[in-house]
Amino acid sequence: MNWPQAPTQGCVAPRATPIPVILTRMAETVEFRSNGTNASGYLVKPPGGSGPGILVIQEWWGLDSGIKEMADRLGAAGFVALAPDLYHGELAGHDEMDKAARLMQTLPPERAGRDMSGAVDFLASHSAVTSDGIGVVGFCMGGMLALIIAANRPDKVKAVVPFYGFPQGDAEPDWSKLTASISGHMAEHDNFFSPAAARALEAKLRGMGKTVTLTVHPGTGHAFMGPHNALGTLNAKLAAQIWPEVISFLRKTVR
Repeated sequence: MNWPQAPTQGCVAPRATPIPVILTRMAETVEFRSNGTNASGYLVKPPGGSGPGILVIQEWWGLDSGIKEMADRLGAAGFVALAPDLYHGELAGHDEMDKAARLMQTLPPERAGRDMSGAVDFLASHSAVTSDGIGVVGFCMGGMLALIIAANRPDKVKAVVPFYGFPQGDAEPDWSKLTASISGHMAEHDNFFSPAAARALEAKLRGMGKTVTLTVHPGTGHAFMGPHNALGTLNAKLAAQIWPEVISFLRKTVR
């Protein structure tokens, strides 16, 4: 699998101040089996203690504060959220783009696939998870991986919300197995995950009878949802608008 090249900072949306979110959640680090070995992740349970399961897939930084915040927010909305650590403890700071690019490019695709599949099984069988299947939310690299695990695990993955990332070319999986509903959010100004490519993928999957919408948001740059604002592209107003739509979609599709 060919990983994406590093996004540039030339594609930006206006800087904005993140909207504060008050969260009540129960978070812990957990271990799960991954094809005969162990992997770990960040697990959040909702205030009520149980709910539908959602897998959260990291950006190129690793299992950072931004991804944990997204898992926390899903927990606050009533979901059991698990963010697997695909880098196995390694992490790039938000001012270390070179390191983030290196971590992404050297991530073994087979190991990432095993870890995500193990996380799917762990979450789907967790005593706190009330849904028959699970949903997957991913950002950038994680958006691409979210779609891949959905295609590879149609037995468990019922819904996918990819943000500014999707597989292209040789990285595309066998889409024929995909059964999950997809509601994606892409950037207008993105040097790797272009709007044209997003629309082409949407058309391709719809032509195969898949339920998919990949929305390209005007004026946005890559990582426009990122609370860390590492690329200077955070659009807090749009993020606040999109998030309730994400929660609504997941509640309808993951039960």
